[in-house]
Order: sequence, then C-alpha cells, then structure tokens
Amino acid sequence: MSVSVVIPCYRSARTLEELVTRLLAVLTDVTRQHEVILVVDGCPEDTWSVAADLARRFGAVRAIDLSRNYGQHNALVAGIREARMDVVVTLDDDLQHPPEQIPLLLATLQGDRLDLVYGTPHDEEHGPLRNLASQAAKAALSGLLGVRSARVTSAFRAFRTHLRDGFAQFSGPHACLDVALSWATTRIGTVNVRMNRRAHGRSNYTLGLLARHTMTMLFGYSAIPLRAASYLGFAVGLVGMVLGGVVLWSFAVGDTTVAGFTTIASMVALFSSAQLMAVGVLGEYVGRIHASGVGRPTYVVRERAGSSVSV
Repeated sequence: MSVSVVIPCYRSARTLEELVTRLLAVLTDVTRQHEVILVVDGCPEDTWSVAADLARRFGAVRAIDLSRNYGQHNALVAGIREARMDVVVTLDDDLQHPPEQIPLLLATLQGDRLDLVYGTPHDEEHGPLRNLASQAAKAALSGLLGVRSARVTSAFRAFRTHLRDGFAQFSGPHACLDVALSWATTRIGTVNVRMNRRAHGRSNYTLGLLARHTMTMLFGYSAIPLRAASYLGFAVGLVGMVLGGVVLWSFAVGDTTVAGFTTIASMVALFSSAQLMAVGVLGEYVGRIHASGVGRPTYVVRERAGSSVSV
C-alpha cells in the first residue's frame, strides 16, 4: 500500500531529523509509495527551519508551516487534507511513537480489512494525573458522544485516506479528529504497540490543554450539556417544590417562625447556581456558533516546502 505519514510539529527541532530518518528507513521497506508531511503548528522556535531543511534534503518529505498555533488536531486536519496516498498514518513528533511500530498498524489495517487502526500502548508513559485525565476524556468521548472506540483512541493511528471525505466540509476552529473519523466508519481496530519515553523536554499537551480538548468534544460535537442543563433545571425545580411544600405544611400546622436568613440565602444560592450553570452552557454553544459564523478558520498555511513523492 502507499502511505502518507502526517506529523504535527511543535517545539520538536531536536527530534525531527532522527524521526524522519527512521521513518524513511521503515517506509522504504514496507510501502509501495510513501510521503512524510510535517505540519509545523505555528511554533515560535526553529522547528520550521529544521522541517523545511528536511523537505529540501529528502524528496519524500513535505513541510507545511501554519500561520499561528491552531492546536494538534487542527494541524492534523491540515496535513490529512494534503495527503496523496492510500493510507494515512499519524504520530507524535517526540519519538514516543516508534516509527518501527508502523508495520504493525499497517498489517492490522490490511489483514483485518479495517478502515481505522489505533496503536494502543502496553503501558501509559505519562504521570498518574495525566493518565487519569486522559481516561476521563476518553470516557466522555465514549459514553457521552457514543464513539465506541473512544477508550482505545491514540495519536498513533492508521486509516484509509478516503475517510477524510466524512469531514471534508468541516470548518471552524474546534477540531477533533477522532470524532470526525467516527463519522466515517465503524470498522475500527486496535493493536498493542511499544511506546518510548520522550527523548527531549516535556509534553506540550498539558493537563489544561487536555481539559480544553475534552470541552471541545462535549460542546462542539454533542448536545449532551444542553440536555444536562435541562435536567439540572428540572432537579432544582423539584427541590424548590419540596421546600415550598415544607413551608406550606409548617404554616398549616402552626409551626411557623420568622423566616431565617440562612434558609433564604441557601435557596437563593441554589437557584442562582442552577441558572448560572445553564446560562454558561448556553454561552459555550453560542460562543462556538459565533466563532464558526464569523469565519474563524481551522488553519491557515503560511508556507510550504518540498513537493515530490518517493516511489
């Protein structure tokens, strides 16, 4: 098969050359045609100069420089739309995903007649808090959005390029590749792969960014938060009815006292909290509709380097 490898790059100048060298060695052995697409996501360091130099040195490498930092998934969408081969493989730029494991993904994709294969690690390489947050994000993707494969999702993927037709019309700043891929197929598999520790520095995908990505999944691709706000309003209404019934009963039996500040303050806080939560949920949706309506792009390409394809 022919393979396009898409790599979102951010602060990875020290790892790119080794990564590309190892990639090309593997791809030459296992593919009919191949290309490597380096998408530099508005990195302030010299990552673009390294990526452009690799594109000039190796005919199978192309580099794309985005005009600003749009985020990992937006960068992936940019690279996937540039892919020219039958299969797309995505992996990180920090050497945690060994290029030598790509044949396992391709063999599973081809042998099991699947459309999408995730490489899942034998052991997570992040800290306990980050692993817990990652599992929570996957649970949200699986339970709330109905993406059955969510608990095995990974940035190390191989899928057939025609799946991008399922999100060809996607626009706006909030991209989630795994949800978009789930729109196009249910023939999804996994294979256990070896993961390495980062060769340099720390992960750019912090706990805060993971939380923001989870919010993007929930508010950008689901109406669940709106439904939850409705349920919250119903529950608070029941609490209000119960409190009203207690007050009326106390009045009927003559067990009444002057209304206390604590009771009033508690009821006001309860109802105000419910109202503000509902308004906040609505605000998230309105804000995302506004961002798409004013034409905020998924990405903008500043510059390209390299153009040929290895045969």
